[in-house]
Amino acid sequence: MEDIKILLIEDEKKIADTLSKGLSELDYHVEKAYDGNIGLRLFEASSFNLVITDINLPGINGYDLAKMIRNRNQHIPIMMLTALSTTDDKIEGFDAGADDYLVKPFEFKELLVRIRALLKRTMNQQLPAGNVLKVADLELNVDSKEVTRDGIHINLTAKEFQLLEYFMRNRNRLVSRVDIAEKVWDLDFDTRTNVIDVYVNFLRKKIDKDFEPKLIHTQVGMGYIMKEK
Repeated sequence: MEDIKILLIEDEKKIADTLSKGLSELDYHVEKAYDGNIGLRLFEASSFNLVITDINLPGINGYDLAKMIRNRNQHIPIMMLTALSTTDDKIEGFDAGADDYLVKPFEFKELLVRIRALLKRTMNQQLPAGNVLKVADLELNVDSKEVTRDGIHINLTAKEFQLLEYFMRNRNRLVSRVDIAEKVWDLDFDTRTNVIDVYVNFLRKKIDKDFEPKLIHTQVGMGYIMKEK
C-alpha cells in the first residue's frame, strides 16, 4: 500500500507483532510501540496516515494518548483496539478522539476492512476552503470545526461534530441507525449497542434543547431526520 504509514501502539507484544506482520504483508508500513509514551514520541517524530492504539497501555493510556494525538492533528484517523466493550467505554473512546473502536478478540479481516474505510474517508475529506453548512440558524464550518446556532458558539466533541455534519449534509432525508453507523463510525451495525442513540441525544441537548425550531426529529422504528419543521 504505497506510502501508507500506520502507527500501532499495543502492549501485548504477540498481538502487536502478529498485526504488524499481517499489515506489512499487505504493503502497509507499520511502526510499533509497546507503551503509550513511546507511541507518542513516534507520532511526534514522524508522519502517519493512521493510528491504531490499545486502551490499557503502560505509560500513557489509550484515552489520554488519543486526546494528545487529536490535539496535534485534527484529521488523522484513530482506531482503538481493546477488550473494553461497554457502551460507556466506547463513548469515552469516541470522546477522546477515536474514529473507530474494535473490541478484542477480532478477526484480522475485520480490522483490515475498517482500516481501509478509515483511510478512504480521510482521503475523501479534501474540502474547499470556507465550506459552511447551514440549516435554519445552525451553521457548521467544516474547516475551522466551529458550530454556532443563532450566533451562539456550541462546543462539540469530535464525534458529535462528525454526526452533526452527517445530519446537515443529509438534511430533509431520513437516515437509519445503520446509515449512521456506516457513515459516521465506519462500523458494521450492532443491534446490541445504543451508542448512536446516546450521541444523538448528546447532540440534541446541545443544538436543539434551548433553540427553536427543533431540527433533529425521530421517525420511530426508522431513524432520524434533520429538518426545520
